[in-house]
Amino acid sequence: MFNLTYLKERSREVADALKCMFAPRPAQVIASVEHLQQFLDQRASHVTQTALYGYLRTRAGSRYPELFANEIFAKAMNAAKWNIWVACVSDLAIYAGGLICRRGANPEADTARVIAEAIEVILLRVGVPAEADSEYPAVVARLRERVHACAWRNVPDNEAAFTESPGALVHWAPIVDELKQLDEEIVMNSVRFRWKEVRQELRQGLDADALLACVTADSV
Repeated sequence: MFNLTYLKERSREVADALKCMFAPRPAQVIASVEHLQQFLDQRASHVTQTALYGYLRTRAGSRYPELFANEIFAKAMNAAKWNIWVACVSDLAIYAGGLICRRGANPEADTARVIAEAIEVILLRVGVPAEADSEYPAVVARLRERVHACAWRNVPDNEAAFTESPGALVHWAPIVDELKQLDEEIVMNSVRFRWKEVRQELRQGLDADALLACVTADSV
């Protein structure tokens, strides 16, 4: 028998997330590390939720609401959500760092500091979520390693930085492997498409000189 209260709550949560896909967002100025970490976190969360829930909804069809009454599925979905979110933060942080590096007056070392600081603020806020699985610490460690090793001047202003999130959705989504193999190209392209608007937002809102000036002032 379904837990109707639980089912209604989960269905409402997913419906709200999907509505966000079409909700207009005001222009956001990104001129400080605080602004940057908020942008990274919010946009990564948006892409994660809309991509994951959208994929599950497409695959489940009319049975989609029933899945949230299944505790095993709900647990797998929530664990997947956090791993995909880390991949989304990773991709967007690398892209943002490349944009900052190209626009700033003296950017290389300060870019590394800006991105590392923003990432640590986000990870500290989230901690280790109760819904995360045993893979989560390793996924976070790979994020830190990627940021630490990045050659910021070599990150182009296109989709090249977004290498983790498309595959993460395919890998972590709680769908049988046979179906994921059939869906792989379409699913990965859907994630890549979601980043197009986010890149445009960042291009328009980023004030790299002001952001880097904040880091320089903190170091004096």
